[in-house]
Amino acid sequence: MKKFMDNDFLLKNEISKKLYSISEKMPIFDYHCHLNPKEIAENRNYKNLTEVWLSGDHYKWRVMRSNGIDEKYITGDASDYEKFLAFAETMEYCYGNPMFHWSHLELKRFFGVDEILNRKNAEKIWEKVNKLLQEKEYTPRELMKKSNVKAVCTTDDPVDNLEYHKKIKEDTSFEIKVLPTFRPDRALAIEKVEYLDWLRKLEEISEIKIVSFSQLIEALEKRVEFFKENGCLVTDHSIEKPFFRRGSERIEEIFSKRLSRKELSLEEQEIYKTELFLALGKIYHKYDLAIQIHMGAMRNNNERMFKILGADSGFDSIADENYALSISKLLSALDLEEKLSRTVLYCLNPKDNEVLGTMIGNFQNSDMPGKIQFGSGWWFNDQKDGMIRQMTALSQLGLLRRFVGMLTDSRSILSYTRHEYFRRILCNLVGEWVIDGEIPYDEEILTKMIEEISFENAKNYFKLI
Repeated sequence: MKKFMDNDFLLKNEISKKLYSISEKMPIFDYHCHLNPKEIAENRNYKNLTEVWLSGDHYKWRVMRSNGIDEKYITGDASDYEKFLAFAETMEYCYGNPMFHWSHLELKRFFGVDEILNRKNAEKIWEKVNKLLQEKEYTPRELMKKSNVKAVCTTDDPVDNLEYHKKIKEDTSFEIKVLPTFRPDRALAIEKVEYLDWLRKLEEISEIKIVSFSQLIEALEKRVEFFKENGCLVTDHSIEKPFFRRGSERIEEIFSKRLSRKELSLEEQEIYKTELFLALGKIYHKYDLAIQIHMGAMRNNNERMFKILGADSGFDSIADENYALSISKLLSALDLEEKLSRTVLYCLNPKDNEVLGTMIGNFQNSDMPGKIQFGSGWWFNDQKDGMIRQMTALSQLGLLRRFVGMLTDSRSILSYTRHEYFRRILCNLVGEWVIDGEIPYDEEILTKMIEEISFENAKNYFKLI
């Protein structure tokens, strides 16, 4: 019987262990996360473990709700210590859930806590970690340095003034790059009640009066240019309902109708989303920005809790849409005009692994190796089985060695241990292939492969300088 989470955690043979000894030394480029740049800019010590560990982490909130914990102790007005105790109690029920691995990796790597968190030792761990959190080595920036982070890309609305990204960049003593990502989901959400209010914000920050679709594109391009000037390397789109319906001859009429506060038909909404996405795609190509497309989230399912807590509160799940045709058409329309940027496709439903694994092969070319990527196991799939399924599909249908690797997709500064988790799983997968005689043991090639997937591919793909 092996000890829980020892040095060889998830590594089942000597080759896997040797490969991981290479991977663990590689820096981290977290090219998609939801960290708050203000938190990094201000660089304040955290009040306590609940603030740095539980606040805003809907992964942890979900397991607590599954354990019957009252919302008071999750997002409510209970004390921070009471919330921590509720999570510690829940840990005893998390065997088999990736949260058990993630949480103990975070405690171990950042705070040197080797004990298994439970109700009996919760107070001891609370006191130990809180004491450490008051030291200068435990500010957001120092924790990022401790994790060997070289750069992160946050997720930012086009109307964001990037104030905190600028402040971080101005501090030359901090060498980690904190770069914005252009995420125009609210620009595409023409059906939402708040769309017109968002449009006014875009008008204000772009200083362009938007009374036509062409002026909307002009304003968005101005913001893309601004983001690019402030270090942006990549854009991001969440596609929940698939769409593709051309209608360039009707787009001004549709946009004008929405400005008049009239309700659009589903057909009109699809035309708007399609024409806007394609217009943005051409702008991204012009400014040499990569695209990320996240598919398959069914958000805010619990209407009662949405009214209380709003979005991103842990009430999202996997959708069961069919994205193959719409994504193919969107990519093909851009490729037809030779305006298709480097693109990373993510699916939340693992049934789509082979869909995306084959889709990327349709649009590869000599612009660069692996121009179209099948992104890492995302959200509910960034756990052991999900990562193995994603990498297996990619290796069988594409080129695993060209893979841009892992990201945290997290709001927590402590989530960098997910890169360790991924790297251990990657190295064990490759090591098992060698042991089983499925691939040769060429030390030089395998070393390069692990270095590339761990860091180098992402660095080169997103053109991190």
